[in-house]
Amino acid sequence: MGKALLPGEGAAMAAYVAEGKRIPRRGEIGLTSDQIATFESVGYVMSGSRHRRMEAVRIRKENQIYSADEKRALAMFSKEERQKRENLILGQFREMVNAKLADKKK
Repeated sequence: MGKALLPGEGAAMAAYVAEGKRIPRRGEIGLTSDQIATFESVGYVMSGSRHRRMEAVRIRKENQIYSADEKRALAMFSKEERQKRENLILGQFREMVNAKLADKKK
């Protein structure tokens, strides 16, 4: 996932991203994403968003997770496109071989 992440941290963060939930920050562990959003909407400032340096670290880690997800999605898309192109070429090759075999039988 990234070099700045602790073992297992990237997988845990990716699980939150996959569910479309907000990644908990330091001091928010034990609260659900909905609870954190509720507290913030009421006006509470959660500990993870108070300090500039901590916020920068959080953003960097989250970006590593998002870029890993984007790379994975791009790799999947590229694989599908390559498979389509390969199937097209194989189909054309089969048609050519079948045409040659039909010419020989005549």
